[in-house]
Amino acid sequence: MPDNDLVFRTARELVLLMVTRQVSAREVLQAHLHQIERVNPKVNAVVTFVPEHAQKMAARADAVIARGERLGPLHGLPVLHKDLAATKGIRTTQGSVIFEDYVPTYNTLVVQRLIDAGAVTMGKTNTPEFGTGSQTYNRVFGVTRNPYDTRMTCGGSSGGAAVALACLMAPIADGSDMAGSLRNPASFCNVVGLRPSVARVPAWPSPQNHFTLGTYGAMARTVGDVALQMQVIARPDYRAALNAPVVDFTQPLECSVTGTRIAWSITLDGLPVDPRITETLAPAVQVLEDLGCHVEEREPDFTGADESFSILRAAYYRQSFKQFYDERPKDLGDETTWEIERGLELTVDDLGGAELLRSQVHDRMYDFFSEYRFLIAPVTQLPPFDVNEHWPKWVAGVEQTYYREWMRICSRITLAGLPAISVPFGFTAEGHPTGLQIIGRHGDDLGVLRMAAAVEAATGTWRRHPRIAQ
Repeated sequence: MPDNDLVFRTARELVLLMVTRQVSAREVLQAHLHQIERVNPKVNAVVTFVPEHAQKMAARADAVIARGERLGPLHGLPVLHKDLAATKGIRTTQGSVIFEDYVPTYNTLVVQRLIDAGAVTMGKTNTPEFGTGSQTYNRVFGVTRNPYDTRMTCGGSSGGAAVALACLMAPIADGSDMAGSLRNPASFCNVVGLRPSVARVPAWPSPQNHFTLGTYGAMARTVGDVALQMQVIARPDYRAALNAPVVDFTQPLECSVTGTRIAWSITLDGLPVDPRITETLAPAVQVLEDLGCHVEEREPDFTGADESFSILRAAYYRQSFKQFYDERPKDLGDETTWEIERGLELTVDDLGGAELLRSQVHDRMYDFFSEYRFLIAPVTQLPPFDVNEHWPKWVAGVEQTYYREWMRICSRITLAGLPAISVPFGFTAEGHPTGLQIIGRHGDDLGVLRMAAAVEAATGTWRRHPRIAQ
């Protein structure tokens, strides 16, 4: 089977081909290694490349199949890991010069679970310093470019992962999300990114075990391939402080959504949204109605959400990175420094007030979802912007005063702890991808995937690959 055919296959298709011995894991790997070598220099998505390591893992997968066995649900499937996730024996920089040469002696739980399920590690994907912001650049590896227009950003902080998927370098990739880091780059790169419900994917080891703004999640080109990955990574682990009940992600995603009540919100409670986003997503209501859904325009109440999120995030940065601020301040980027300094200004009353606001947002969203099964909104407030711009200073004529202000359409959902997915939907007149954000009730990750699968089947947008990858 030709290399160029294999890289276009979905993860589910590739696993089936390998376990039925129609193609070997080494052949699948070689196709993706060749794609990385050919395309990555144009976009800079894969920043640490370990082909020899991957070849050994693929050979193991083939040896197991020859014995009439299989490694697991991801048997022989090539994967790339975000450079924030620790990988045993493989450099993990977190996009920081402080960790430029750091090689962990352990795997993050998500990475270990992927490997245990049979995945083949090919390397690490680029991320902004410590995952700060939704523009993937750092002083270690430089900038990652959008494959649909290399003059533009790919988003972040799982930007390298999104670009690698869009460029057919890997069928699946892991990522993480605090303020939109799985959703924003998925939207900008025409792939799928799922931020799961809080505690659905346990975090271990973690220096702040009870911190619930950030979570690991899954990325792929299709909703089904995200579900395949969730089957592996979304299981309880009681070394982690927080765990969610088990969900069977092997259940069929294809099901009727007729009669589903959906709230359609274009501004997510009054945020500025670029007209190009509004225009590109305008057909979404008709698509949903054609699927049999009942759609109502409704803006949820996110009063206090931005204040609460900002305080809790700044507290996290103070706790996690103050040592570097004290000892190596020149090695920190502007955005990381800004967050730490906001954290240093916080008082006990600030933290208490932020938690109260968060509880109020949670309660209002609980009431909101008693009326609607899903809330659907844009993923981003503007299309991809200039790759040389650290963050957009204006959105729809409204000045943005800090680096992540334009990401609030995602961070408000983060604060509420709800599952949310970015699914490809359309392209602007300039040819830039735009995603649809499908948000569900807490714990209804499977329902979100099913709704996303229905939209995906109705549009087929995911099949439009960037020319640079073909």
